[in-house]
Amino acid sequence: MSEYNAQQRQAYEVALSGIEALGPEGLARLREEVAPYLAFRARVDDFLARHVSELCTEVCFTDKTSACCSKEGIITFFADAVVNALSSPSEMLEAMISRLEEDPPGPKCVYLSPSGCLWKVTPIVCVMFLCDRAEEKIRQDGAEETWRALKEERNSFTYPNRPVLFDAIEETFLRLGLSSGLMHLHMSPGLLRVKKKSGLIP
Repeated sequence: MSEYNAQQRQAYEVALSGIEALGPEGLARLREEVAPYLAFRARVDDFLARHVSELCTEVCFTDKTSACCSKEGIITFFADAVVNALSSPSEMLEAMISRLEEDPPGPKCVYLSPSGCLWKVTPIVCVMFLCDRAEEKIRQDGAEETWRALKEERNSFTYPNRPVLFDAIEETFLRLGLSSGLMHLHMSPGLLRVKKKSGLIP
């Protein structure tokens, strides 16, 4: 198992352990906190389906000319794993974790299966990444302002220049004594500088 796969698997183990440790009341609070993000993701999915879904299928899966899904390691946050664990049936999570025990040949994402991505709620970095052709299609459709607004809304969940969901999720699991290398909002020097500058940490 590669170092990347091992880190991804550990994040899921931590996420599942924490979800179990929260108990019914804690889990209900976590689901309530995550609900606005899932609503945002539904709007993003709807936007992409209307504007670039057909193009993305062509360039990513058929022609394989896009950078999307072409890297073995993708950037994921710990919160991505938690949200996906909350949203996925157990058999889907088991398939993902089993896949991490493999090292697929060639430069492609470990989560990319013949039927598509194994994530139910894909990592935020993946869903918000668009190649140049997709960005141009959005401009041609006159939907550039809507896409820009969605990218700004993404930051309200992920960029810690204010209290954000991804930071709160990490904090919840850290309070349980659980840690993951994907807790970037508590470990990344760059994001810690953002939090310090914004007064979120001393």
